Amino acid sequence: MNPLAKEEPWFTSEPLTLLTLRSAARANCCVAISAEIKITKGNYSIMDHYVCVAPDVRLGRDVKLSKFINLYGCEIGDESKIGAFVEIQKNATVGQRCKISSHTFICEGVTIEDNVFIGHGVMFINDSYPRATAGDGKLQTEADWKVERTVIKKGASIGSGATILSSITIGENAIVGAGSVVTKDVPPNSIVAGNPARVFRYIEQITEVTK
Repeated sequence: MNPLAKEEPWFTSEPLTLLTLRSAARANCCVAISAEIKITKGNYSIMDHYVCVAPDVRLGRDVKLSKFINLYGCEIGDESKIGAFVEIQKNATVGQRCKISSHTFICEGVTIEDNVFIGHGVMFINDSYPRATAGDGKLQTEADWKVERTVIKKGASIGSGATILSSITIGENAIVGAGSVVTKDVPPNSIVAGNPARVFRYIEQITEVTK
């Protein structure tokens, strides 16, 4: 049976072509990329009402992409899942077996290591003092500011609605509570919450995050 004929959203690991991807998007479907070569060696972008994946995106094996996403210049590792209405900018990296929930924004300079959970509507920031214009009054370009990098270490979890400021490292297995504003580094195996986020306690039994 042709999965495009199904009424419900579907996932597939069959070899995909540009036509299949576009058809899947128009059918309100999610798409599973079965091999990195399908995207990295394709000389095309996928741009329609539902999916926008630039040709410079590097997708690993069995990556699952939901509808209404915008990906360009980024890298996503094997078996990761990207939810609806997610944007991932250039020079951002998502590791293997990560779950990026809907409405999240991952900006340039963010590195997310393996086995990380990102909740709904999480916002990353890469500029501590953003301005629309340069000193001459013209709109800023990339030459007018410097990307400030953020790292989310292996096995960390970030709750829905959290804001992660720039130049921050969130340690392995750490948990960031929903709605938190993270303004400084988060220690490994800690649970933080609040605005600004502070340590409430440490996880006594460390969860195994390797596979």
